[in-house]
Amino acid sequence: MAADATTAKGDGPQQPAALEQYRDYLLRYALLQLRDRAAAEDAVQETLLAAIESSGRYAAKSSVKTWLTGILKHKIIDHVRRQSREQPLAGDDAAERSESELVDALFAADGHWRDPPRSWGDPDRAFENARFWEVFELCSRAMPARMARVFALREVFELSTEEICKELDISATNCWVLLHRARLALRACLETRWLGHR
Repeated sequence: MAADATTAKGDGPQQPAALEQYRDYLLRYALLQLRDRAAAEDAVQETLLAAIESSGRYAAKSSVKTWLTGILKHKIIDHVRRQSREQPLAGDDAAERSESELVDALFAADGHWRDPPRSWGDPDRAFENARFWEVFELCSRAMPARMARVFALREVFELSTEEICKELDISATNCWVLLHRARLALRACLETRWLGHR
């Protein structure tokens, strides 16, 4: 992609040094999704290079951080696509509990919650809280890789079920089961590590 010679509008990134302040944030974001430091660093480097090459097209309709995160999302999706073509994801399912075991653990025989979900308080404030994101990252890393990848593709990158199935070569049913399990695991982990220890 050729660099655009025009300068960005507003306070947009016009020099590589202006983008460097976002590197740590972008690296944390990429690590959460890729779980591989080298791959995350590559994705961030590609993101910053793409931003420099296309800085003339930055129209200041969003913050620089939001713009960079959008570029990074595409780089991560590209990485996941390459990886899914190069090597199958295997071994995660053996460590997972069955669907019925997960559900049975949550509900009593009469269909009521064994332990009703706790109040999450003000979700908007939790989103702003840096500690919440640290716990979210820990919970995400605790999930099996395949489950976490499907969850990220769906909830973070907003891919459709059909796109996820195509990228990871899984059935729609398997995708739904993995998403369900990921949500249950994330809920349980957040209730323990976030709501239980604030």
